[in-house]
Amino acid sequence: MCAMWKPTQPNASPAPTPEPIRPAPTPTFEAAARPSAASEQASIGKGLGFKGEITGSESLFIDGKVEGSITLPGNRVTIGRNGIVTANITAREIVVLGKVRGNVTATDRVDIRNEGSLTGDVAAARISIEDGAFFKGGIDIRKPDGKPSAQQPESPAQAQQLPS
Repeated sequence: MCAMWKPTQPNASPAPTPEPIRPAPTPTFEAAARPSAASEQASIGKGLGFKGEITGSESLFIDGKVEGSITLPGNRVTIGRNGIVTANITAREIVVLGKVRGNVTATDRVDIRNEGSLTGDVAAARISIEDGAFFKGGIDIRKPDGKPSAQQPESPAQAQQLPS
């Protein structure tokens, strides 16, 4: 026995056929690496090498080799565990997990993590050096407006002459 559907009203139409359920698209690597436009970040992978000058207006993650200069004012530069950088770096924030040889200038802070290595002078408002990190160079702590916070003595003899 087979039953037929009949509309209850003369002008009624049958219920629309539901659309097939489609799985959500899988995000690409680029979409996963860039969660939003406000936090865009470029990257140099561990299989890449670059020689020259890097400038721009977005953050940068380096896991490869870079030689030259990096100038990203207002942004973050992160040197990954595999990163080997021989360059002077200027940015808002610099995070070192790999190896850096060169002077770094940050308007905000410099972080040298436990496996990181930095050989060069640092000029920043704040600096953090974790246990196990390597650092060789000078430190110039600057106020956020870019001026040095205090005059550093040039030698131990001058340090002894300063009033306490």
